Amino acid sequence: MEKAVNEGEHREVRDDADGVWSGSWVAERLGVELAGDGRLTGLLGLALRRNPKRAHLLVSNVLGKHVPQSPSVVYGYGVELGRRVRDLLGDDEARRAVVLGYAETATGLGHSVADGLGLAPYLHSTRRPVAGVTPAGGFEESHSHATSHLLLPEDPALFTGDGPLVLVDDEFSTGNTVLNTVRDLHARYPRRRYVVVALVDMRSAADAGRLADFAEEIGARVDLVAAASGTVRLPEGVLEKGQELVARYGSAGAAPSWPVAQFPAPLEGAADTPLSGAWGTARPAPTGPQPEYERIDLHWPADLPDGARHGFTPAHRARLEAALPAMAARIAEALPHNARRVHILGFEELMYAPLRLARELERTTDIEVRYSTTTRSPVLAVDDPGYAIRTRLAFPAHDDPADGPGERYAYNVAGAGFDAVVAVVDSAADTPALHAPDGLLSRLAAHTPRVLLAVIPSYAPERPSMLPEPLRGPAFSSYAPEEVGWLLQDLSDVTLEAPTEEREEAIQSGGAHYAESLPVEYQPTEQYQELFHAALKESAARIAQAVGVVTETVLAERSPRPVLVSLARAGTPVGILMRRWARHRHGLDLPHYAVSIVRGRGIDANALRWLARHHDPRDVVFVDGWTGKGAITRELAQALEEFEKSDGITGFDPEIAVLADPGSCVRTYGTREDFLIPSACLNSTVSGLISRTVLRADLVGPDDFHGAKFYRELAGTDVSVAFLDAVSARFPEVTDAACAQAKELLATDRSPTWEGWAAVERISEEYAIHDVNLVKPGVGETTRVMLRRVPWKVLARAGAGSDLDHVRLLAEQRGVPVEEVDGLPYTCVGLIHPKYTRGATGADGKAVSV
Repeated sequence: MEKAVNEGEHREVRDDADGVWSGSWVAERLGVELAGDGRLTGLLGLALRRNPKRAHLLVSNVLGKHVPQSPSVVYGYGVELGRRVRDLLGDDEARRAVVLGYAETATGLGHSVADGLGLAPYLHSTRRPVAGVTPAGGFEESHSHATSHLLLPEDPALFTGDGPLVLVDDEFSTGNTVLNTVRDLHARYPRRRYVVVALVDMRSAADAGRLADFAEEIGARVDLVAAASGTVRLPEGVLEKGQELVARYGSAGAAPSWPVAQFPAPLEGAADTPLSGAWGTARPAPTGPQPEYERIDLHWPADLPDGARHGFTPAHRARLEAALPAMAARIAEALPHNARRVHILGFEELMYAPLRLARELERTTDIEVRYSTTTRSPVLAVDDPGYAIRTRLAFPAHDDPADGPGERYAYNVAGAGFDAVVAVVDSAADTPALHAPDGLLSRLAAHTPRVLLAVIPSYAPERPSMLPEPLRGPAFSSYAPEEVGWLLQDLSDVTLEAPTEEREEAIQSGGAHYAESLPVEYQPTEQYQELFHAALKESAARIAQAVGVVTETVLAERSPRPVLVSLARAGTPVGILMRRWARHRHGLDLPHYAVSIVRGRGIDANALRWLARHHDPRDVVFVDGWTGKGAITRELAQALEEFEKSDGITGFDPEIAVLADPGSCVRTYGTREDFLIPSACLNSTVSGLISRTVLRADLVGPDDFHGAKFYRELAGTDVSVAFLDAVSARFPEVTDAACAQAKELLATDRSPTWEGWAAVERISEEYAIHDVNLVKPGVGETTRVMLRRVPWKVLARAGAGSDLDHVRLLAEQRGVPVEEVDGLPYTCVGLIHPKYTRGATGADGKAVSV
């Protein structure tokens, strides 16, 4: 039998059966008031939660999250809001709009708004990373217990248009979440108009003014559409009083003593018997005989998204509408024949599909249908008619969440007198944890005669060609596998080396690129190795402190859990040391990778694609050993700009974090002094036995990572791990100083001055070189000239001491003069002779003709 249900007729929202407002318990004890629209007490109840920022919780009666409600009421509110947005925009603008809902609470509401709007695609944020899908952005929800939101559209172009963006949340309390979202997206995808949609607008006058000021600041129009509005009046000391109540009732609440084999509302009865709840941990698993659950095969349409985690279009909606009657009929067939009151229970972000199934079941049968979903949000349950959360079922997370295991909840389901509960989950959540003795199904089975399970296939966007996983030691490099993953391909079996003169001759005569071959690895003499070890012993503490400073700066400014990406190979030892510092000081286990960047060719785009599929690009911090004149800094910025245009992937920050920034090219550094970093003294034997990176068309295809070699045969002279251990052993003694220095730096202006570049230009002209690419400033770059190029002379700052011992030795071995210069801004500068062009390569990596 089909019932007529009008989507617009949803205004009847009943209070508790006793006629008591479901916020009165909190209001009386805390003095909290809802002021404004007379409909607020019908739309909202109040509860308490354990939260250091806000004790009270506004509990919506029409959202379908915490309070079981008629699905037609829930869906109707969203659809009507969407129609109001369409009236506001007009059909032409509505067709160009994109609707964005917030996870987890407003995913279903946002979808319903999109249905009311009718013409626009819909996407909701998610807290579930999905391998192979590049984030298009993200934001933080400052007051939430789980803050990080990801935007994972299957079509990266979803946000690139300039039509209106419609943002949907359940409540608009302070506006911070919306401001964070618009700020993030407007920086990437600016547009002229935003519409904010909420069930209730509870902002203060000051918060309303902030949104208006922000709209003026970005030069965009921001409209607000809400079902009701008002404010929450909070007396002084409400947070402390709320925390006291939570502590008192949370600790006093006893575990339920509900008889397992009995149910609150048998099929022949009609009584609702609330069940007391408390904070506590997961409740003991039921014992004794349990009703078995039954699976329902919905015959979900193939390739139809289960929700809008990756986008949901009007065409998807049409397919769902066509399939709903048959799916609802399958649910009805599986229910007990005399079931009169049935609950459809959705799952966290999976709100819309269960809502539509519930509404279709309500529309086509005589059953009283109620709908709500499980949630991450921990809320105190109090068995009182004047309190919004009467009962609470707690159970372990069952979808292998990225942020680790934890407790999840279903509110107001136990004791509500349902003859059957239909749990609707996606296939990613159909795990052994769901079926475990303490899992959700078992919890439900203790409180209803029949439990049914409907599993919707988790939608998997079509993935592009898959890149290989990173190479790791000991198969590739002498570093431990957890220290670094190399986003490179192994070319160890390919002969790529040539003597320096022959190599540069080939580059000059054929216009070859320097990255198409490798110099012969320098084999240090015994005297040179002794210099390395002496320098390491002398400078280990100094390097350790610089590592601490740059790591603390990154954690404070860039990301609390950064993804370290070293520029191979000089950046790799520094990245490993930063990773070790984060573990030493903060207990963090940071991901660390090494990627190739080639002057004149940019950074490895496939490595960027791999990173974007596995991490939020905003968390990526590029790491290098030191700066010279800043050429690589500029190269990276240009390469990322081109990558963003070509791939539509945004979020990578071109700011490099370096151990030493003598050229004043970056904001994030451990020191700006030009001193000896022992890892600059050697080549592969201090860099995990890995060569410079190689980019040659016959070896590196369009879907390949750049290449490098692993010099296993040099293991006898490898000091890579010894260098790392010597520096990290000094962490404890420099921790206080490093943290103090980082704090001081964070409070200062660290804007790059590019003094190094200016100095290089002066030197280039003064020595009649007339090409800045032949001037290599700083100890590290000068060392590279001596080990890998054809040097002309070395300029040394007058009075430079042991920092240059190894440079002087190399110069002596190669017959290169060392000139002391007063007022040199670097400790030393290496010059490549402009008339010996076999050793000179320009910005494009090709030989320079003079």
